[in-house]
Amino acid sequence: MTAADQPFKPVSGNVMPRFSGIATFMRLPHVSALEDVEIGLIGVPWDGGTTNRAGARHGPRQIRDMSTMMRNVHHVSRIKPFDLCRCADLGDVPVNPIDLEDSLGRIERFFARVHGAGTIPLSAGGDHLITLPIMRAIARDRPVGMVHFDAHTDTWDRYFGEQFYTHGTPFRRAIEEGLLDPKRTVQIGIRGALYGDSDNDWGASQGIRVIDIDEMYRLGVPAVIAEARRVVGDGPTYVSFDVDGLDPVYAPGTGTPEIGGFTTFEAQQMLRGLQGLNLVGGDVVEVAPPFDPSGNTAIVGATMMFEILCLLADAAATRRRR
Repeated sequence: MTAADQPFKPVSGNVMPRFSGIATFMRLPHVSALEDVEIGLIGVPWDGGTTNRAGARHGPRQIRDMSTMMRNVHHVSRIKPFDLCRCADLGDVPVNPIDLEDSLGRIERFFARVHGAGTIPLSAGGDHLITLPIMRAIARDRPVGMVHFDAHTDTWDRYFGEQFYTHGTPFRRAIEEGLLDPKRTVQIGIRGALYGDSDNDWGASQGIRVIDIDEMYRLGVPAVIAEARRVVGDGPTYVSFDVDGLDPVYAPGTGTPEIGGFTTFEAQQMLRGLQGLNLVGGDVVEVAPPFDPSGNTAIVGATMMFEILCLLADAAATRRRR
């Protein structure tokens, strides 16, 4: 990194205390111009696809606040994301809280501009429907694979027999639109009671590799990582992390909690195991601060964003060297 890169460095806690200053993702500079930004951290404060407990629209703001706890060097991988790539907080997408279709369009256009500038997006939601317009922006020319951590497959068709777009349908829509390659998609942590026997059959019929929570614990974390790597291969891959994949003792502030999930440490281990994949973007979704006044869920979200940021920075640096 050169002197010109210094504006893309986070503010050190040794310079300004973590409780002070304007909150940005990981204390990075907030910029609106995309020139020279290699990885953009973006808030999508929208939960218009939520079917039960709303509140994820407040996720980006609290994640920013809690992300002041992130530092410069990953303590296990030793990845230094801010040395590898020029990173910045690109602000929030200007969503429309009362119009679902308009918001989907706004999100897509925002990320199309980011993608067009060659910037890799790392996003904080927002509910899980935000991933669909992000994929519309970054996967229009070539479908992506996906490593998806969640309690739910999010491949349902409709809600109340009518609603086409909800946080339970993004990956069905993405596959139908040719944005997501189901044969290069793995879903980890799936669990919870169903309305009917066939609720999760559609995704599997398309070729999605579903590792439900029971299989995850039978296999163990190293084998799950190996399987995820096998499924996505070396093609462009997106990482989507829904905090309800975690057991709610670790992330109670979410819209659709399901008991019996994986731990925060297991989540970190699985994310770290993705190092070396051809990663092109990622998100952390469904942090709903109104259901967790302690802020613990938001710090979980911020920490998972840092884990993904390290992966994206390492992937970008690898591609640059080729």
